[in-house]
Amino acid sequence: QVQLVESGGGLVQAGGSLRLSCAASGRTLSMYTMGWFRQAPGKERDFVASIEWNGANTYYADSVKGRFTISRDNAKNTVYLQMNTLKREDTAVYYCAADKFALRWPVRSRDDFGSWGQGTQVTVSS
Repeated sequence: QVQLVESGGGLVQAGGSLRLSCAASGRTLSMYTMGWFRQAPGKERDFVASIEWNGANTYYADSVKGRFTISRDNAKNTVYLQMNTLKREDTAVYYCAADKFALRWPVRSRDDFGSWGQGTQVTVSS
């Protein structure tokens, strides 16, 4: 079982940037598609972005397209989410997740992911 730990969240003003990291232990991530999700208070956990196991392809929710970039460093067993031009509506707890199965693409449904981190809070102020 893989353990995922997110970091990099915090408080930022609207228009600012943050970079989230997700470090894995217990299993190599190099064969698994990875994703980022977010959950605002009182709302469901929504898909943000995913990246294919080999980094060849990415997919984004419409709400973050052009502002967020997902990337990965398989040598470091780490996935990143660069968030630019942040808006108040980006405020949420952000979770990284690993696909249940290896070597799949595309993967973007919450049910496709089997391992989750504990989340990191991102708060965007006006």
